[in-house]
Amino acid sequence: MKYIFLVAGKGSRLSPLTSDIPKSMFQLGSDTTLISRMVNLIRQYDGKADIVVVTGHKHQSIEQELKDVTFIHNPFYEVTNSIASLWFAREHLDADNVVLIDGDIVMAGDLVRDVVCKPAERPFVLVDSSISEDGDYNVQISGDRVLVMSKELDHYFGEYAGLTKLDRKSALAMRCEIENMVDSGYYDQWYENALVQMIFRDDFKLYYTDISMYDWTEVDNVSDLIHAKNIHMSEERDAE
Repeated sequence: MKYIFLVAGKGSRLSPLTSDIPKSMFQLGSDTTLISRMVNLIRQYDGKADIVVVTGHKHQSIEQELKDVTFIHNPFYEVTNSIASLWFAREHLDADNVVLIDGDIVMAGDLVRDVVCKPAERPFVLVDSSISEDGDYNVQISGDRVLVMSKELDHYFGEYAGLTKLDRKSALAMRCEIENMVDSGYYDQWYENALVQMIFRDDFKLYYTDISMYDWTEVDNVSDLIHAKNIHMSEERDAE
């Protein structure tokens, strides 16, 4: 499978901790960063993983950290959002299975094993139904399908967990949509908003997987960083 990490952002909400490094380079252990841990877990459970990393802020540190990945640089990261980063990587939206991963996500190993590295038969996003209040980017559903994803929802099923899986047909449709949106000047959007556009305009069938039984976090603040460190340290203790 192809895994595309989007790690271009500045992580402004964690400033000044992110002044000198991207938040994907936060140390979770003595020799493990957020991004290297996720890449290593994916390689552990998918021996044929093809990994692409789209960089921006302080990209040199990530390029020195990771080996045997394809790097793509978004030089306009300060004035764009993740849709532009994915636009730069659009030629990689051509695989039978594509996994789009926000660069500030930390997941327990069993979640990577059971869900992230399993081939997708249909397009879906990861959602945590245990977070139904005070979520960041949230998802409302109907049956097994996603109705909408937005920061502006008052009522919703759960929080989006920063990962989208696409089969070849949906990945190519996504490529067309982000090309159209960027060409129209919408380079300041999250790439997930392209999926929402496709749902509303084309009745695109996007499904979801509830991961409320797994441990994970998006790293947006210091409390999230502590949570991420705890996930990593817990698994290190279990491995001893």
